[in-house]
Amino acid sequence: MAEKILLALSTFPDAETARRISNQLVSERLAACANILPPVESIYRWRGKIETANETLVFFKLNEDRQAAFQEKLRSLHPYEVPEIIFAKIDNGLPEYVRWVAENCR
Repeated sequence: MAEKILLALSTFPDAETARRISNQLVSERLAACANILPPVESIYRWRGKIETANETLVFFKLNEDRQAAFQEKLRSLHPYEVPEIIFAKIDNGLPEYVRWVAENCR
């Protein structure tokens, strides 16, 4: 498989923010697709204190060669001081789907 695909994950404070930012990233071809999941409960340590928040999780699919541009753009749009932006490499997948992701990130 010639194309290298990434799955990026990021949490947002609410569905509207997730939708707006996801729309922009897909429109600019930095991601081929964004899956917005229902609210998740997050428990985390922030500035020495345990916090709990309802957040919206988004899965983005993108070409590995768009990773730096995707991360820079998402960071600039994201309302969090330190947003969750993590990447996982996809080693295998339906060839037609992988090709579709690659074609939609150009």
